[in-house]
Amino acid sequence: MTEIEDRRSEEKERRRLEIIDAAEQVFGEVGFDDATMLQIARKARLSRALVYIYFKDKADLQFAIAERAGLQLQQRFSEAVARNKKGLDQIEAIGRAYLAFSQEFPVYFNAIASFESLIASAEVNSAYIDACMTGQQKKMAIMVSAIRHGIADGSIRADIGDPLTTSIALWGFMHGIIQLSTTKADAFAREGINVQQLGRHALQMARHSMKGPKG
Repeated sequence: MTEIEDRRSEEKERRRLEIIDAAEQVFGEVGFDDATMLQIARKARLSRALVYIYFKDKADLQFAIAERAGLQLQQRFSEAVARNKKGLDQIEAIGRAYLAFSQEFPVYFNAIASFESLIASAEVNSAYIDACMTGQQKKMAIMVSAIRHGIADGSIRADIGDPLTTSIALWGFMHGIIQLSTTKADAFAREGINVQQLGRHALQMARHSMKGPKG
């Protein structure tokens, strides 16, 4: 590749990232459903036609954001595991990392949450789908490894069941708690329930249900 081709490739990648950054901001300001490609183009200070050269629609951009979000969440899961020795503590730390992630980066959480519903559409065809699927598999692998480690060190019950099935169930449980905390926060507040306390309580429930003799 020549120097000119290198510069063109770098410029193309820089512009792609700028468009994703702009989409993140717009989705955060008005939500995915109400966002338009024109708003994203204006935020990126580019023409709408140029944005369409890089991304064919909002779903394509949402997948790109989901890939970025998945990489960051995967790193947080790995760091949570590294900070703890026992498998049960690793799983709880992963749950705490997911809760914190959803609060710090709601646009990223929404991108991950909408991934399954978007790929269910027959019209969706994005270059980012495979990367998102791979990211999901890697995050699940971290959880599976922690559960296996916990069974081996006695901190997690030996009869907990298949580690992958357990990981999926835990993911669904915490994902649902986070979504409830987002959509029902006002209703919970009227009942005197703090969403942060709800998240911690859910983690303690999960921990108690999994706890082994050395937990």
